[in-house]
Amino acid sequence: MTLSVAPRTSSDLRIPVMEATERRGRIFNIQRFSLNDGQGIRTLVFFKGCPHRCPWCANPESMSPRIQVIKRQAKCLNCRTCLQDPNECPSGAMEYVGEDITLPDLMTRLLKDEIFFRSSGGGVTLSGGEVLMQYTFAGELLRELQALGIPTAIETAGDAPLGHLLTLADHCDQVLYDFKIMDPAQARAVLNMDQPRVLQNFTALARRGVKLLPRLPLIPGFTLTLENMQQILDFLQPFNLTEIHLLPFHKYGEAKYPLLDKAYSMYKTTAPDAAAIAPFYAMAEKYGYTVTLGG
Repeated sequence: MTLSVAPRTSSDLRIPVMEATERRGRIFNIQRFSLNDGQGIRTLVFFKGCPHRCPWCANPESMSPRIQVIKRQAKCLNCRTCLQDPNECPSGAMEYVGEDITLPDLMTRLLKDEIFFRSSGGGVTLSGGEVLMQYTFAGELLRELQALGIPTAIETAGDAPLGHLLTLADHCDQVLYDFKIMDPAQARAVLNMDQPRVLQNFTALARRGVKLLPRLPLIPGFTLTLENMQQILDFLQPFNLTEIHLLPFHKYGEAKYPLLDKAYSMYKTTAPDAAAIAPFYAMAEKYGYTVTLGG
């Protein structure tokens, strides 16, 4: 990293100034004023690219690490000759999904919300996709935020080399850690996930003293089983954690799939109602957890 030596204003001193050749991260969204995914008012940075293929994914645009182009037919003017170029589309029907951004540019955007972080005890959460796929850039971002005293968190499934995970975990205040399918063979077949590594990495983080918040997606046909829930709770019991989040299945991302020419395999699946969730809530409470639905 090469810092500029030119005079800067006081506000500029808060942002690292780098040469044009610096590393860039690839993101697809920055969501401001979130009350989930960490304490207080959060700004979420969604990193593009994910090694997993969860059928229920609400952010299918996060799966591919490539910058993609989508077309929103409702906005289309049906031009006689379509250039298939978002930069030339007069109605905005064509748009890019994903952008490459430098650390200084991303910090500039995030610090617009600094007053909300300070007043609410909030901060910045890195999500995805899977943020571990861009662990070097994400680690640099976390260090910059940490140096300014801004609370940080990451959301992850933990399926990566431990060193990559530690690059982020050592520079954030909390790791929101997802537990999905516990059976190793099923996790590999359905999600392309190395479940033994997920559990080993969680154990390593706990031993390191990282603040961990387990999150359990409740997905009909996959994770919404008492057996899967029991396996998760049994695994977590030795770590003496006090809080757990249950994330019931929803279909908010369904409309995005056709935009990306993807099939949505969960279109016939119904979101679980309160009665279906109640046994899982009760199980977690029985183990002594403070349970939050969503978040």
